[in-house]
Order: sequence, then structure tokens, then C-alpha cells
Amino acid sequence: MANYALLVLLFVSFNNGLYAQTITSPDKNLSLTFELKGNGIPVYQLQYKEKPVIKPSQLGIEVKDQPSFMDGFVISNTEQNTSDSSWEPILGEEKSIRNNYTELLVTLTQPKNNDRYINIRFRLFNDGLGFRYEFPKQKDLNYFVIKEEHTEFQLNGNHKIFWIPGDYDTNEYAYTTSKIAEIPALMEKATAFISAQTPIKNLAVQTPSMMKTDEGLYINIHEAVLVNYPAMSLNVDAENFKMSSHLTPDAVDNKGYLQTNTQSPWRTIVVSDDATEILSSKLILNLNEPTAYKDVSWIKPVKYIGVWWEYFVAGKSTWAYGEENNVKLDQDFSKLTPNGKHGATNERVKQYIDFASEHGFDAVLVEGWNIGWEDWIGNWKENVFDFVTPYPDFDVDAVRDYAKSKGVRIMMHHETSASATNYERRLDRAFQFMEDNNYNSVKTGYVGQIIPRGEHHDGQWMVNHYIHVAERAAEYKIMINSHEAVRPTGLNRTYPNWLAQESARGTEFEAMGGLHPEHTTILPFTRLMGGPMDYTPGIFQTDLSYYKTGGQQRVNTTLTKQLAYYVSMYSPIQMAADIPDNYSRFLDAFQFIKDVALDWDSTYIQEAEPGDYITIARKAKGKNEWFVGGITDENSRTASIDFSYLPKGEKYIATIYADAKDASWDKNPQAYTIRKVRVNSKSKLKQYIAPGGGFAISIKEGDVSELKTLKKI
Repeated sequence: MANYALLVLLFVSFNNGLYAQTITSPDKNLSLTFELKGNGIPVYQLQYKEKPVIKPSQLGIEVKDQPSFMDGFVISNTEQNTSDSSWEPILGEEKSIRNNYTELLVTLTQPKNNDRYINIRFRLFNDGLGFRYEFPKQKDLNYFVIKEEHTEFQLNGNHKIFWIPGDYDTNEYAYTTSKIAEIPALMEKATAFISAQTPIKNLAVQTPSMMKTDEGLYINIHEAVLVNYPAMSLNVDAENFKMSSHLTPDAVDNKGYLQTNTQSPWRTIVVSDDATEILSSKLILNLNEPTAYKDVSWIKPVKYIGVWWEYFVAGKSTWAYGEENNVKLDQDFSKLTPNGKHGATNERVKQYIDFASEHGFDAVLVEGWNIGWEDWIGNWKENVFDFVTPYPDFDVDAVRDYAKSKGVRIMMHHETSASATNYERRLDRAFQFMEDNNYNSVKTGYVGQIIPRGEHHDGQWMVNHYIHVAERAAEYKIMINSHEAVRPTGLNRTYPNWLAQESARGTEFEAMGGLHPEHTTILPFTRLMGGPMDYTPGIFQTDLSYYKTGGQQRVNTTLTKQLAYYVSMYSPIQMAADIPDNYSRFLDAFQFIKDVALDWDSTYIQEAEPGDYITIARKAKGKNEWFVGGITDENSRTASIDFSYLPKGEKYIATIYADAKDASWDKNPQAYTIRKVRVNSKSKLKQYIAPGGGFAISIKEGDVSELKTLKKI
């Protein structure tokens, strides 16, 4: 009788889901355990090499005006499977990407809510974990409003963390490096003033969140496939080292509006005891869907220059044409009082076109060509731009034809001033204008407070807006480079014409207070985990007092560190951001920017430590050419460069652009050396990097006679 009672108890426990499910990654280093606790509360935990990464942490979704998906669950079904396949990105860091994971799908039913059920799907890769909530269509689950998502990440200690403040409207903060427990004391200082910011009221940081444990384990928390859902920040419990999801609200303080069949974005945890493997991870891309585009032949990398940096530093150029500060789109802009400083003039743009043509660039970005810039910012104005009407001193037809005669395209600029409603109303006319005038790429911008008023840059409404723009652009065969948009989550796989985003503190801030030398050693571990960044590198004149505008600001890098960025920060769209006159003064160094590829067959992360240094080598797609970039923080160091990826038995010419021995970011930034050496797969190089410096190497085939004259390393 006692044995029978025990069997009944075990049967009941099993059928109420009170048992744990465990899966391991293909290489067996990671293990994921899922179970129900207490009153049917979903809980997961993650281990790496038998060491805790995420301790038992709750899962759940709180909804409005109906029972929440927080507890009262039983496990009604589980499925496990494995997958191992490969796919080829349209543009990317690798020609082929392996997608290999173990999957656990758990169906959770709430018996007290008419057997309403949801799924939680876990995918465990060799480099980390992805999981999401799924809401199948069913009788008692059609429409619901999210009040908050309660996904927890219970960490195993007071980790070192690289963070920016939680904010609904900007991710352009400088990074702070601290222990988790130190975040409360540092938050006020870290939340520097930025236009249109909305800091989260409670203690929170943004994702991607990069951490390192005292034991040397690297942990990165972010999300993938952010579609029809608000972006996630992380609440921080600094005493208990616990983080939890915090979704961006809308104008009426709801977090999201969903209709079944639907799902949340994937929550991602990339894990390794080797920092180079964090940068090598393709987990976020693998969780995104393949593109549905049938024709992708028009999607190409873009190397461009532009009428842009001179607005920040030269002191002689402006976006606006007139002196007035109160304009309307239906007025006659030829009657404005010219300010004499307008940058986007026919003459000036043709100078950029000539330079682009001479040096083999694909496009010239022209900002400030269109009417409306006189009062574009700070007024929360809806009808601020029409995206088709030029200023009186910019002739669209003449500039278009001149660019075409030089083999160069003009890159469109659509600054929306955050008026997304205005942009959507005018979107088709704007894209048709681009198609009619030979524009195939556009830089979009969202500076300011969002319209619809009360919405946020990172809310569900705007998330859907950015995707709508990318999808609509594809119908016109237009490529998108978005600035001030929500941080990326791997959607460049699904929407490959969405080439890149800014979505972080980029080069423009070098002219607005400066960036710490460690900034770009952190970005690849944080912002770039989600996708390519238009960082706008290539500033050669780093001492900005050169322009004699009264400012003493400087770009906090050496010249050769600017070269290294073209390799260390991946993007298929790269700008040579400086004024052309400055490149003409350093044409030998400029050669690297002209040569460097934008699309790659292979990437080799050679050494890395977040906040300290990075060295990356890449093979150009379809060519026997390789490029290497290495950067450091404010400290000098010696980089270790391995050439074992070169074909065995072959010899190549390596051109090394390096900091001079007396170079530094603050005292001697333009001191550099250029030398050529002979390398093969057995070569190894120790390369000095100055404080705040970097180096760049191009590796190409050479004729036998030239190879014989070069020193072998």
C-alpha cells in the first residue's frame, strides 16, 4: 500500500510539472535547467563548465485587466531537439555562419485560467543561451496588453560591468566601468545631459550589458529579434546582484499590445571564459529569421564621405540656409535671408564629389540640402521637413548629373527631427524622389522628442516604425543607415538593406565633449553585439583647435587608431568622416581607408579585453586580401599579431600603419609610421601601440621582384 501511494505521488508530481528539464550545449560546456517552483512559478538557471552563470531566476509576463503569465502553471508538454546548419549572410563578417544548438520547448498551462497556455522556447548554443515567450492562438487568449515583463537574471556575484544608464530615448551615454554594487553611487554622474533623454526612474542599465566575473568569465546580456515589442533595459538590484527586464512604456504607460499568435524577442546571454569568443559570437544573428527578400543583388557595401564633419568643427558651415528661426514648409525659402554659411551648396558638394571620384568612394552624403533646418530642433514640431524640396542654392538635377558623370552617387539624408508621423506620411514620396534621382542609400535621423508625442525612441510604436521604414525602403531598392534609433538586435539578417545603425555615442561626440580612449574598446562588446554600427571614423585632424574657432576640444585618439576602426568595428557602410582637405595632407595614411574592405569572408579575433584592447584580422570577401586593426585604451601596449590564417606556402606584402614611438592621443596624435614587410602563414609580429592609439595593416599579393626587396617577419 505504501509503495502504491508513493507511485501515485510521483505520478501526480510529474503531471503537475514539478520536475526539472535540463539541456546542454552541443559542446557540453553550457547547461540550462528549467523547472517550476512554489505556486507554479517558471524558473531557469544557466551553468558554464559547471560554474553558475545565472542562478535560479524567475520568468513571467504581467498583463493588464486579465490574469498574468506569472504563476499557477503546470508543465503540460516538453520537446527537445537539436539543429546544426549553416547560412550565408548577404553582407557580414563571415561568408558562412554555423547555426548549431540544442532546443527545449516547454508548454506551460494554467488550469485555473481555463487551461490557458504559453510556450517558453530555449535555444542553447556553444556561445550562450537564447529564450523567448510564445503566445499561441487559442480560445481564451487573443489580445492582451503587457504591463511588464518579469524576466530575471540572478548573477553569481559582484561582477565588473560596462554600462550606460537605462533610458527610454537615448543610448548615447558614455560608458562607465564599475562593480555592480557601485552602480547606485555612480548613476547620477553617468546620466549626463543629452537632448531628448528620458532616464528610467529606478536603478537600471541598458543592454547589451557586458560583465566580467572575478573568475574571468565574460557574460553579455541583450536581446534578439526586437519586433512589435518595446526594447528591454535591465533593472538593477545592486545589493543582491540581480537584474530583471524593464520594458519601454508608451504614452499611456503600457508596455506593449499583442495579438496571438505572437512571441517576445529572444533574451540572450552570451558566455565564455575567453573575451575573443564574445566578439566571435553569432548567437544573436542566428536567432533572427532569414531574409524574405527575393532579390538582394542591389544590396552592396558603401564607402562614403560627406558634408557633415565640417558642421561640427570648421565653424563656417551650417545645415540651415537662412538666418530666420521660424519657418514653415509652404513658404518661399528663396526669400529667406541667407546666412552665408550654408554647407550644402552646389559648389561645395561638387568639391566632395570630385574628391570621392578621385579616391574611389561610392557615395557622398549631403546633410542640410533640404528646406526646414532653420528651426528643426527643440520645438517638438511635426511638419519640420518634407524630404523632397531643396534649398535655393542646391540644384538637385545638376548635382545628380554631376555625380553620375563622376561615377559617384549622392547619399540621401532624412533627418526626421523625431517626427515619425510626418516621416511616415511622406515616406513614399521621399523614396520615390530618391529613385527618380539615382539615390540608393539614405541616412535617417531621429534627433529630439518623438512624435507621436509621449512615445519613446525605444517603445513598441517606434520599433515598428523603424522596421516599416526598412521594409518600405526595400521596395524601392534603398539601403538604410539609421541614427538615433533603438539599439540593434540582429535584424540586419532579416532586413539586409538596413545596413547599419548609430545607436550609441559615435564620433560626433568627439566634437561635443570628447570620448574617453577606452570607449571604442568597449563598443564591440556592447553596442556592436546587436549589429553593425555607423561610427563615422577616419578623423585625421584630431586637435580641433586647428580650426581656430576658439574651442580647445580634441578627438581622443591617434591618427592610426582612426584607421584601425575600419577593422575593429564592423560595418558594411563606412564613412571617411573628416573634411577632404585633411586627407589631402596625409594621403599616405589615407591609402588604408581607400584600400580597406567592407564585406568579409572570415574574421579572426586575435586578442581582446573589454575596456583595454582589441586586435582583429579579416579576409576581404572573394579576394586574397586581409586587413588587421588593433586599438588600445589610454595605456600603451604591445599587440601580438598572428598571420596563421594566410594560405600556407604563399608570400604577401603587409603594409603596416602604426603609431610612432613618440605618439600619443593627447600630445602627438599625428605621429605615425608606414612600412612594408613580407609575411606568410608562419609570421608573427609584436606591434607597439601608443596611449590612445592603434595600428592598421593591409595584406596583399605582390610581384616577386617587390617581395624580394622587403624584410621578412
